Amino acid sequence: MTDVSLMRILITSLLALGFVFAGCQTPSQKEKTKQAALKKKAKANLREPEDVDFQAFVGRLRKAVAKRDLETIKSMMTENFGYKLEPRMEGTEPSANSPGVFQYWDQENLWPELDGILSERFVKKGSFMVAPAQFADPSLNYDGYRVGIARVRGSWKFAYFVNG
Repeated sequence: MTDVSLMRILITSLLALGFVFAGCQTPSQKEKTKQAALKKKAKANLREPEDVDFQAFVGRLRKAVAKRDLETIKSMMTENFGYKLEPRMEGTEPSANSPGVFQYWDQENLWPELDGILSERFVKKGSFMVAPAQFADPSLNYDGYRVGIARVRGSWKFAYFVNG
């Protein structure tokens, strides 16, 4: 072998070795990639579903609330719809213990608040889709008004609108 061919083999080998090592990640690059994947997975778990059924339900609910269409809203609620935590008030009809959800919302002037919360982004929290998204993050200790929507026997239902 001549010096030139030996030199070519050496240079080719060094270039190949350089390509191999250039493709490897450093420990810090590996950690950054791992953290990004974990954040993406966590974010995906908190995102609202791309469920067309859910999106359609929320759209109908927003329109009904904007128009204050009580019959439509009532048809979209669960039977034990929660509207006050302390003292606990639930249901859609007035009773001896509570004025009924719509009268309560009128008394407390909560329609604008409900409108605003329904315009927020929904995320998953347990078995509910909730808005605002801050409510689903336990580190924020959110205690303001929030909306919960749940799947009941295969259909979406407006389950609660409470404060606290």
